Amino acid sequence: MVRHLLVPIDGSDLTAGAVSEALAMAKQCGARVSFFHVQPSYYGRPDVAIYGEGLVLDPALSEQFSQANARLARSILDHALEQARAAGVEASGDTCVSALVHEAILEAAERLKCDLIAMASHGRRGLAGLLIGSETQRVLTQARCPVLVIPPADR
Repeated sequence: MVRHLLVPIDGSDLTAGAVSEALAMAKQCGARVSFFHVQPSYYGRPDVAIYGEGLVLDPALSEQFSQANARLARSILDHALEQARAAGVEASGDTCVSALVHEAILEAAERLKCDLIAMASHGRRGLAGLLIGSETQRVLTQARCPVLVIPPADR
């Protein structure tokens, strides 16, 4: 029986569909939900200065990016938590900064003692899937708990 779902979200329309599906499942099972958002990081550090050919950015800009990402994460999580309240499902929200999204998701599932990860798939196939990769695929192959992949609603 499912008691605690981890639902990774990124604010996209795809994850909005996953939130709705996960909340419906949680309500039916009497489970609770932990929403999780991974904030981007470069080289594993949120404070790294960005340099390029003929370009040096002010280190303060890096801090501004970090603050903007934190505000966006809070907004994404707050929206999902509002949906959970409206559905009558117990829920919490968590975020972290990481360059490796799939590893952050797997760590959160372990740390929060979730027994199911319910996540959307962007459905990349062919060359795009090979080159870009899939966080969902990485989670599927490395998770220690079951993973429910929620396809886009238009399929």
